[in-house]
Amino acid sequence: MNQPPPQGYLVRHATVTDLDGARRVMLDTLYREFGYGYVPEWHRDVLDLRGTYLDEPRHALLVAECDGEVVATTGVRSGGPAHPPHPLRLSERYSPWNTAQLVRVYVAPAHRRRGLAGALVEAATDFVTGAPGYDRIYLHTNADVEGAEAFWRSLAKEVFDARPTGEHGPGVGTVHFEIPL
Repeated sequence: MNQPPPQGYLVRHATVTDLDGARRVMLDTLYREFGYGYVPEWHRDVLDLRGTYLDEPRHALLVAECDGEVVATTGVRSGGPAHPPHPLRLSERYSPWNTAQLVRVYVAPAHRRRGLAGALVEAATDFVTGAPGYDRIYLHTNADVEGAEAFWRSLAKEVFDARPTGEHGPGVGTVHFEIPL
């Protein structure tokens, strides 16, 4: 892949000083894009970015910045989809010991369609390949968000389309993917 960040942007591992900006991008996405806002069962990490990503050596929070402002995020953490709400067979397929999960791949609207998400996913994949114990990358997306499904299909292999099951209810078309290492 080898996708550099677009000119004027820096993609890097987050530091403590980036956490407020990263949280802002995440919460803006949850409220404005997804329309359902912060759901504690699904988004607990957003309130504890430091404990979830910075304090865990096999986890990472990556950010893209422009003019000193965090404008995009990507998280890596151990484990696959939780059951419930996701199907038990997916939870069993992706153990927390050898699975890295990509989460919070969010780009602020004014910075989209410039290659930031691709550059962040590449940086996250590089992190995973260098971290001990991981042999797969799992993620899921809300295919109802414009461009999300096409983006992930360009990088990953679908493992389960949950839209017919309605696993998260109306307006959340979840599709599960794996990125080959």
